[in-house]
Amino acid sequence: MARLILLSLALFLPPTSRAGAAELSVGFAEVDVTPELGKKPVFLAGFGQDRRATKVHDPITARAVVLGDGTDRIALVSVDVVGLFNTSVERVRKNLPGFKYVLVSATHNHEGPDTLGLWGASPIQSGVDPDYLKKVEDGCVAAARAADAARKPAVARIGTASDPDLIRDTRLPVVKHDELVAVQFRDPKTDAVLGILVQWNCHPEVLDSKNTEITADFVHYTVKHLRAVQKCPVAYFTGTVGGLMTTIRLPVKDEDGKDLRDGTFEKAERYGRLVGMLGEKAIATATPVTLTPFDVRTQEILLPIDNNIYRLAWQFGTLSRPAYVWDGNPTPKQFAPTKDIAKPIAVKTEVGYLKLGDLEVAVIPGEIYPELVLGKVQDPADPGADFPDAPAEPAVYAQLKGKHRMLIGLGNDELGYIIPKRQWDEKPPFCYGLKKPQYGEMNSLGPETAPILCRVFRDLVSRK
Repeated sequence: MARLILLSLALFLPPTSRAGAAELSVGFAEVDVTPELGKKPVFLAGFGQDRRATKVHDPITARAVVLGDGTDRIALVSVDVVGLFNTSVERVRKNLPGFKYVLVSATHNHEGPDTLGLWGASPIQSGVDPDYLKKVEDGCVAAARAADAARKPAVARIGTASDPDLIRDTRLPVVKHDELVAVQFRDPKTDAVLGILVQWNCHPEVLDSKNTEITADFVHYTVKHLRAVQKCPVAYFTGTVGGLMTTIRLPVKDEDGKDLRDGTFEKAERYGRLVGMLGEKAIATATPVTLTPFDVRTQEILLPIDNNIYRLAWQFGTLSRPAYVWDGNPTPKQFAPTKDIAKPIAVKTEVGYLKLGDLEVAVIPGEIYPELVLGKVQDPADPGADFPDAPAEPAVYAQLKGKHRMLIGLGNDELGYIIPKRQWDEKPPFCYGLKKPQYGEMNSLGPETAPILCRVFRDLVSRK
């Protein structure tokens, strides 16, 4: 009878109090990495070339969450820029020894400084300021260190909420990943909220292509709203944004029912608040979750560069990252650097899988299409597709068997769009009877990216 009573009591204990679960700790921090204006031009990323910043509207920020399980620490960092290459992530990691894992992602902000090189004064001039890029990398390091120093014992709750009206998919077929994930951390003794991690799937580009004010776009307002309501630090992470998940031409009304225009801070603020309110809904329905112990798996891979625009960017130095010999093997024993872009070349990147107790996290190095996450690759393929007989890739979420799941996009790299191969559409006749190809392929490494990446992720999750 005594054993039965003890067993019954154990079922009602908080997850972090159960036998075998290590004590969770968490810390939050943020660092301002806004560029200084006046000394040299700051090129804004995400649309056309030579869009120069004229003023700062709100800060560009690196936000970090550090988790501990009593033995190991992992750092999750997100910064309000368009993306960071894996080479930047490697430099950040070198300055953060002692962590089991460091993730560095970007919100994919289209209204902040160019950190990749594609949006300089002309198509053959990089828009990256090396000094500013170092500032961003140093800010990521400083945020992770400060979050680590701020760690406190914690219990966690996780919730989700969906709203298809908060995303517009601009490419057929329409497939939306409209689920927001929120993880709330509380002090186990006082129940005070220590911080919130929120993940949402949309391009921060409300301000559109003519804006010249530096801003974090709607992310600034989402974080601001949740911070004010929850009275705690908030870290925002981007998820599934390929396809294209956007706010451009998405109907958004103010509180009085008036339509708000693209390219305005009014729409950015309203949309950011709506995402924040969706976060509140997720938090209100959140349930306890065990986030320990940590199981971290990563795999370095090569992905071939079939995009001629990217190959030219390498030749002109617009894209500054190493190229590697491509012989058809994504996981060679040795990665051989090369400068001979006349031959097949590849980029080195990284795929990640985190099992944090009952939460599984896919870490994807680019802008993945929702079809590849949710298992909704078009079947049968449209007759106009370039590879209609290509097999559907193993869906990311189909590999995650746990109780809770989340995807962090632009994780440790920015590869551009990750497109289902059977939906690849560069050559006429075009899909859906269109007279020209849809947007996407011009900002992708090539049609083999999704098949390789999805297979590697599947094998990574199943690895014993």
